[in-house]
Amino acid sequence: MEHSPAGAEGPRVLIVEDEPNILELLTASLELSGFTTRGAPHAEGALAALSGFAPDIALVDVTLPGRSGLDLVGDLRARVPGLPLLFLTARDTVGDRISGLRAGADDYITKPFSLEEVVLRLRAVLRRSGAEAAGEPLRYGDLELDEDAHEVRRGGVPIDLSPTEFALLRYLLANAGRVLTKTQILDRVWGGQSDDVRVVETYISYLRRKIDRDRPPLIRTVRGVGYGLRPPRAER
Repeated sequence: MEHSPAGAEGPRVLIVEDEPNILELLTASLELSGFTTRGAPHAEGALAALSGFAPDIALVDVTLPGRSGLDLVGDLRARVPGLPLLFLTARDTVGDRISGLRAGADDYITKPFSLEEVVLRLRAVLRRSGAEAAGEPLRYGDLELDEDAHEVRRGGVPIDLSPTEFALLRYLLANAGRVLTKTQILDRVWGGQSDDVRVVETYISYLRRKIDRDRPPLIRTVRGVGYGLRPPRAER
């Protein structure tokens, strides 16, 4: 399974996860956060996925069918020397974490996990390994979104957003100048977990109340098409 986000290619992540729903959720969330992904459901698939794909980092479930993620580390690094790697697992004992770190993991994330935590830990490991510099905030007019700090400001004033509102705003900012359909937004922000476009309308309304309150509106509706960001007042 391979997905490529629109625009410039971001850090490449190999995701090895045997649960299809989790694999799809991770793929959608990481691509929304600017990564390029390739997924595999087992160890053999992970090694095959390296054909034509050189990952910058790997996210590997410990419990895989046939061969465990612990055993896979050596083979992955034999193909991609120095590959940073994070384990993803439901096991949360001290012994399990030690086993994962001894196997060569750079970090260890337990299920159930926060998607924001996964993104931040991936970026932190990439920075430590020198594969990624700290990301520049996304800016549009007086609106700024800092993904690493998970902060949003407008006119220098902090705005508190829920994780879904944050992801929606990031998608709008990453596509400033484009009009995005409700279906596109639903697919990228909700990762196929819903087919009801009314959820997009609801969250756009939430964002407007926070982003456009007491300021010139940035979020616009194109009737019959979708949503986008209007030019800041100074650029009109």
